[in-house]
Amino acid sequence: MTDTEKTTSHAAADAPAPAGTGLDARLVVERGAFRLDVALTAAPGDVVALLGPNGAGKTTALRALAGLVPLTGGHLRLDGAELERTPPESRPVGVVFQDYLLFPHLTALDNVAFGPRCQGATKAEARAQAAVLLDRMGLAAHASAKPRRLSGGQAQRVALARALATQPRLLLLDEPLAALDARTRLDVRAQLRRHLAGFEAVAVLVTHDPLDAMVLADHLVVVENGHVVQEGTPADIARHPRTDYIAHLVGLNLYRGQAEGHAVQVDDGTAITTTEELTGPVFVAFPPSAVTLHRERPAGSSARNLWRCEVAGLETHGDQIRAALTGELPLAADLTTVAAAELELRPGGTVWATVKAAQTHAYPA
Repeated sequence: MTDTEKTTSHAAADAPAPAGTGLDARLVVERGAFRLDVALTAAPGDVVALLGPNGAGKTTALRALAGLVPLTGGHLRLDGAELERTPPESRPVGVVFQDYLLFPHLTALDNVAFGPRCQGATKAEARAQAAVLLDRMGLAAHASAKPRRLSGGQAQRVALARALATQPRLLLLDEPLAALDARTRLDVRAQLRRHLAGFEAVAVLVTHDPLDAMVLADHLVVVENGHVVQEGTPADIARHPRTDYIAHLVGLNLYRGQAEGHAVQVDDGTAITTTEELTGPVFVAFPPSAVTLHRERPAGSSARNLWRCEVAGLETHGDQIRAALTGELPLAADLTTVAAAELELRPGGTVWATVKAAQTHAYPA
């Protein structure tokens, strides 16, 4: 049996699974020099997003939950049942793969009916269940279409329906929107959010896209080098990043330093003035949009923070220009194309950067 078949089917009873206690896992996987050690807990109805750079261990964690990668330590409990030694096909788990992996020789209806058939439903019963799910996904008119005739968004919804058809107690989504173009992604993201909101068990989402995570998940777990570096609600993560990766992900300049009142001495010796009054180790963050650039040192500026910088690079960022600056304080600044032209910005050029204290945010490290 293939990985797709193993994780699409399982030996659960035909009746809907009762509500349980959710997910309680510590996933320890050792592969050569790499060690994953990630704890995950979630109540039924929760959507948890795993975020992290390439090679952080997100997909390994997802495959461990599915039973496709064996644990070398820790535990895996779902609704109180131990799953460490349960084979993939016997776990109450549904998976939506990044490339969907629909069976190409089956119609959309039969792709969705596959799981119930493996659980013992008759062909007629399985197809009836599948028809209900496809109708719920807005795909009733495409029931007879094979995967090659479906758009990316339609294939994603068929894959989700196939995963839900087995009434899983844990739904795993591996970069479910990555294969979609930008326009389709916007629409399917909204649809997926609606479907997940009605899902009564635990869902775990792996994604590189912070917007997908912020829109779809209730709780974020950020993994770097096989370990959890931060977790919390999307709002908390966005406002209080604790690593450079997270700050870049949510679009903030981030510094660590020592606070004494309103002054923070960052690790490279530069001072930042903040509105918060703190003492001890802190993080200071502010968005690139808070940075104002000047060709000459500004006289009489109300900004409490002023640094001499050098332009290291320029790139288009949405409808603006993002300048990467080095010098007294390395930072990113966003400005309009017109402002960049007026400042005659070019790599190697010198600028002065100002940030008002009111636009910074300091919090304990």
